[in-house]
Amino acid sequence: MATEGKKLQPIIVKKIKKGGHAVHGGAWKIAYADFVTAMMAFFLLMWLLGSTTEGDKKGLSDYFTSPLKVAMQGGSGAGASNSILSGGGTDLTKSVGQAARGSGDDPTKKKMDETAAKAEVAKQDAKRISTLRAKIDALITNNPKLSEYRSQIRMETTPDGLQIQIVDEQNRPMFDSGSALVKPYMREILREIGSALNGVENRISLAGHTDSTPYGNGERGYSNWELSADRANASRRELVAAGMPDEKMARVVGLAASSLIDTKNPLAPINRRISITIMTREAEARLMGNATIDTDVTSATPKVTDMTSTPEPSQGVQKP
Repeated sequence: MATEGKKLQPIIVKKIKKGGHAVHGGAWKIAYADFVTAMMAFFLLMWLLGSTTEGDKKGLSDYFTSPLKVAMQGGSGAGASNSILSGGGTDLTKSVGQAARGSGDDPTKKKMDETAAKAEVAKQDAKRISTLRAKIDALITNNPKLSEYRSQIRMETTPDGLQIQIVDEQNRPMFDSGSALVKPYMREILREIGSALNGVENRISLAGHTDSTPYGNGERGYSNWELSADRANASRRELVAAGMPDEKMARVVGLAASSLIDTKNPLAPINRRISITIMTREAEARLMGNATIDTDVTSATPKVTDMTSTPEPSQGVQKP
């Protein structure tokens, strides 16, 4: 055959040896993008929840729980005023949520708010009274004339406020026997204290005390009660003359011998004293609630009549 003389061409087979893994497609990119989007949505949700007020949260919760009910009853629980359902609130930026009409305020929350407010007022009172006590104490220490009478000036912080008591000494009485005329040294003490009380925010209670020595006049009826009231009013006038605002005086009373310091010795000079109490807000509220006292400036003091014009009792009557 003719083809027998021809040389056969070799058949070459190429084999490709694969090395490593084949390149993946783009599916992983889509999965990663979904993951990043979900994380962004999550952090956005956390941020919104953190910056949303309790009122907003309550409004949203009420809306999604029962939108028709809230819409019909009214209140901001239904959402903003531009809600499709009428009856929504006017402002979702309120700091406190509004309850539906007729539901009333939360008594527990109201009580907690009142308690917190009272605690804050008490804290401010304590700070103010502590500062005032330090001021008066420094005044007595730095004033040579007042430091001489330190033994007769007593200061004490009580539940009602800061109490300043000026007491008698056997050889150094504040008033003449049976008289409401202030002694010169007593006037000095009262005027210095009155000056320190200038600008005080709390209201003041003032009381006069006598010892148990009988003081009476059958004809005129002048007794320790009238005498203690006269002395309290005389002290009030000195305090006001020194700069203490008269409108800050909540009460002026004469207690006679009804509240003794030395109960074992009712005739002791220490029982004859003038008590000045710078009251706390709580004590002031208690005083005004338990007694019929008008807060008007013109009627705050005259509840105990100023008896400076009352004639002195006849001579020969024993006087405290």
